[in-house]
Amino acid sequence: MKKTVWVIDDDDSIRWVLDKALGQAGIPIKAFDSADEAMHLFPNELPLTVLSDIRMPGSSGLDFLQKIQTEFPQIPVIIMTAHSDLDSAVNSFELGAYEYLAKPFDIDEVVNVVQRAISSRSESDPEITNQITPSSEILGSAPAMQEVFKAIGRLSSSSFTVLINGESGSGKELVARALHTHGPRKNEVFVALNVAAIPKELIESELFGHEKGSFTGATSARVGRFEQANRGTLFLDEIGDMPISAQTRLLRVIADNSFYRVGGRESVKTDVRILAATHQDLELLVRQGKFREDLFHRLNVIRINVPSLSERREDIPLLAAHFLKKLAEDSEEDRKILDKSTEDYLCNLPWPGNVRQLENLCQWLHVMSSSTIILVEDLPKDLIKTVGNSQGDSWESNLSLWANEMLEKTNSKPLLDIAMPKFEKVIIEAALRKTKGRKKDAAQLLGWGRNTLTRKLQEIGLAKDNEEEP
Repeated sequence: MKKTVWVIDDDDSIRWVLDKALGQAGIPIKAFDSADEAMHLFPNELPLTVLSDIRMPGSSGLDFLQKIQTEFPQIPVIIMTAHSDLDSAVNSFELGAYEYLAKPFDIDEVVNVVQRAISSRSESDPEITNQITPSSEILGSAPAMQEVFKAIGRLSSSSFTVLINGESGSGKELVARALHTHGPRKNEVFVALNVAAIPKELIESELFGHEKGSFTGATSARVGRFEQANRGTLFLDEIGDMPISAQTRLLRVIADNSFYRVGGRESVKTDVRILAATHQDLELLVRQGKFREDLFHRLNVIRINVPSLSERREDIPLLAAHFLKKLAEDSEEDRKILDKSTEDYLCNLPWPGNVRQLENLCQWLHVMSSSTIILVEDLPKDLIKTVGNSQGDSWESNLSLWANEMLEKTNSKPLLDIAMPKFEKVIIEAALRKTKGRKKDAAQLLGWGRNTLTRKLQEIGLAKDNEEEP
């Protein structure tokens, strides 16, 4: 029987959120509203790992933790609580909890912790290795996404290091999982680590493991991600946030295929394919002295650029339909469908949160919309605040939202250098649609000569080789 992650919480909303988040990561769950209900399954059925609330009617989460530690100590238990205090945290760890999470928690952090718990479990139970197969499905018909697909296809027979660039929420981890799933190590473990989510003082321990007593709080030895990922793939997300000291150790591992645990004296051999991702400009970080140049060149063997959602707007209806269909299937409820006017409206929004933002919107619509056919007025109020304004006000508001979002990020180029190519591309595409591809007429609409339009098409990558211009 395939093992599942058990989620134990008397709050329906918590169970629902964790079901969706873990399900999207390819982690099957079984939900319970009480610890007593879960206990009844022992020993006929055992979980892969457990997420349990502390305070519930009947037996508490700590009671459940104690039972597992007594009978099945190999099963990691993650304790959750909305009543976080020192005593509950201390009691949890004293009883053997794998991790302690205070509510409200960051859902990405929870998924990360569960994946770590599963990886630690697989070390002692080979039967569960590769049981969890997170979805690597990537959708898209836009030319920019087709280039990503081609790159994944070309790399299917190699274990080269790959650097994945893209904005937050654009799907960098999906690309990494696809590279693993369609690569020569597909039958081995895939281990993901968000570098930005780990405190700087703990990153080396997280990567390389530590020996008992190597630092305050190291009450037992622990293997790191490199050992967990041995023979498989290690995905280092947000690599640009890695401290310099850890960068130095990472460089040595890549060069020597060996490392020392924190506080260890024996070299540990490793065979790991490294995939790294970042939304930052690593070349700029190198020039600023924040990222090692030699490490950058080690990671930058093959680079894949994941387009933002605004660069693949034609994929928005496809992605939204996919998300809504999956939500309907998972919940066994009627499927919501976007009206054509709604699709058009969504295609013109700025989408600073990229695909993740679109997916979150679909989750909101699935739960909150009372209509099967979703109209523009059914969207959240913050998305329809420009409805009823003039067209000029609408695009100006969207541009303002995009500019504000970009100014919050660290970019190597001035904002106008980033904006102008995107702006010109949108306008050119609109003109070509209006003229059904007739370049002479499109150039006239734009106030350009035909040669200028041809040059602009080449600059933004829309020109076709050996194309006979109409």
